[in-house]
Amino acid sequence: MRARALVAYNVRRIRVERGIPQEQLAYDAGVDRSYMSGLERQQANPTIDLLDRLAETLGVTISELFVRPSKGAPPPATLPKGRKPKPARRKRT
Repeated sequence: MRARALVAYNVRRIRVERGIPQEQLAYDAGVDRSYMSGLERQQANPTIDLLDRLAETLGVTISELFVRPSKGAPPPATLPKGRKPKPARRKRT
């Protein structure tokens, strides 16, 4: 697995494990959400400074972004779609 793919895999894996929406991670790390999306899809090439900010924001060491997944590991899951959960509907009485 190439370095860009490792970073994309691990950023998404860690983000989803912690339940952080992509938009929130992008905001907290000081990057545009569309750039964060491109990073997770292996279309963006992050700088060392950005990797450092992402690692700090995610609460991991920068080396954690380069950990190889075990052979046959499934791709990272996704969070539920949508920005906010729908509020529960109140029953009329």
